[in-house]
Amino acid sequence: MSHDDKKLETDDTTEDGAASADATPLAEPGETQTAAAEDEDIPEADVEADVEAGADEAADEAADEAADEAADEGEVIDPVSRLQAELDDTKDRLLRAMAETENLRRRALREREDAGKYAISGFARDLLSGVDNLRRALDSLPDELRDDESLAALISGVEMTERELISVFERHGVRRIEPMGEKFDHNLHQAMFHVDASDQPDGTIIEVVQVGYVIADRLLRPAMVGVAKAAARAEDDAAVHIDTKA
Repeated sequence: MSHDDKKLETDDTTEDGAASADATPLAEPGETQTAAAEDEDIPEADVEADVEAGADEAADEAADEAADEAADEGEVIDPVSRLQAELDDTKDRLLRAMAETENLRRRALREREDAGKYAISGFARDLLSGVDNLRRALDSLPDELRDDESLAALISGVEMTERELISVFERHGVRRIEPMGEKFDHNLHQAMFHVDASDQPDGTIIEVVQVGYVIADRLLRPAMVGVAKAAARAEDDAAVHIDTKA
């Protein structure tokens, strides 16, 4: 290589280095220090923020634990009494419901029994007048007509009809009340009149105007009766009604 060629290569290298120096500007000394300071400050701020956040979380956890402990201390007394009150109230309502259910059961059973016993009360009451008329017809017959053979079959038929009706009544719990000679009972008898009778105890039934009927243990129709009144009582009643103003 000639001396001129070496000189040209050296010049080219110098020009390339100058171009590279021109393309990369040098930083000022102040800027370099500021950037370095910023690089050093960022990690310190992050550490402080993390420390503060950790302290806040620890304080919140401590507060939550304190609140839970206070709530737990309160639950030792209040829930026990509250649950006991609820238990007592539930027990009371349960007992009341059981008592009401038992009452309903008994009432339903009684109503069913009453329906079986007294279902025909209205029907039986309407038939009583027919039975009474049959008895009145038989009682009204004179003795001479009873001996008449032409009426014997008719009389026997009426008597059989009366007996059959009374038998049907008895099968369904309807019984006749014939209190002749018995003590007057206002639950079964209806006094139509009083009769002075020295030979009968006071209050004795001496005449039956119309027989009565009961269905099961319930009065269907009272017996209409005449009641004896003792002589001493009759005198007392007469003395009470003496007119002293005359």
